[in-house]
Amino acid sequence: MKSLGRTLVVLIVVAIPLTWWGTTTWINTQLDWQLNVSAAQEGGAQGYYLDVPRGTSLSRVLNRLSEDQVIGSVWPLKILARQENRQHIHAGEYLLLPDETQRDLLDKLNRGDVIQHRITFAEGLNLREWLALLRAETRLQSHAAHLNEGELIELLNPSLKSLEGWLYPDTYQFIRGDSDLAILKRAYQTMQATLAEAWENRAEGLPYKTPYEALIMASIIEKETGVPDERREIAGVFVRRLQAGMRLQTDPTVIYGLGERFEGNLRREHLREPGPYNTYHIPALPPTPIAMPGKAAIEAALNPAPGETLYFVARGDGSHHFSRTLDEHNRAVRKYQIEKRRADYRSSPTR
Repeated sequence: MKSLGRTLVVLIVVAIPLTWWGTTTWINTQLDWQLNVSAAQEGGAQGYYLDVPRGTSLSRVLNRLSEDQVIGSVWPLKILARQENRQHIHAGEYLLLPDETQRDLLDKLNRGDVIQHRITFAEGLNLREWLALLRAETRLQSHAAHLNEGELIELLNPSLKSLEGWLYPDTYQFIRGDSDLAILKRAYQTMQATLAEAWENRAEGLPYKTPYEALIMASIIEKETGVPDERREIAGVFVRRLQAGMRLQTDPTVIYGLGERFEGNLRREHLREPGPYNTYHIPALPPTPIAMPGKAAIEAALNPAPGETLYFVARGDGSHHFSRTLDEHNRAVRKYQIEKRRADYRSSPTR
């Protein structure tokens, strides 16, 4: 009997390590298996798109992947995550690739290696157009796009009188489920910093009392031209007109003042219509910006080109002819406005 007892003890002592070795081998083998993914629809990439909402546990994600047959047993990953204290995962959208293993899957979830999406706001768009782009981006949570301007100002900076001009045009990255308000906050902060830096490096003798007036001017420059070499020259024209007490007489401000009433054709009656944005009537800047200017337009407004020109007219190819005198300007208007009959005539560049 003693011999039998000793034999059982030996068997147990041997069996435990063998069982542990066998379990560990099985787990490692499972972890090194490649993921079973199918063709993804987005971008033509091969892979599996995994959306992890905020608050989702690792266990729930693994159960879903097992149901979709992307992984086999969930236990190897659950055991590894517990052993290495890696049960925390990041929310977001993931692309699981065919050459990745189950171990790679856990690494990706722990790192938060999520898909980065992009939304682009071109220079010269106005607030209404920004909000339309945000509403159309379904991968963002809509917290701001359906608010009115007053409500947005309360969220961003209650001291503002208008949000127009204060959002920096750029391409912004985000992950699925981010708030559209977060993008607006980033755009507002970037514009603040950009304007402050440009104001510190401004030329002397400009007719602006505040950085905000420079922002208004920059928005007009942005709408007048997209030709990089013209921005500073157009800024010079407008600055000299203000300094001489002349009206700016720029169509984009009139169009902005018309709002949704503008149907694509600026008529003489619009130019005669009084209003705070009709620079054919007011001898000053309009009360607010008329669009979101880019960095180049802001720098042009604060460092205009020197010269004597006081007028410019669109050539019809997107560029402008600049004149020093009214007679020269009138001759240019007669010359280039006739060309407006061409089918390819453009008063400003195609963006």
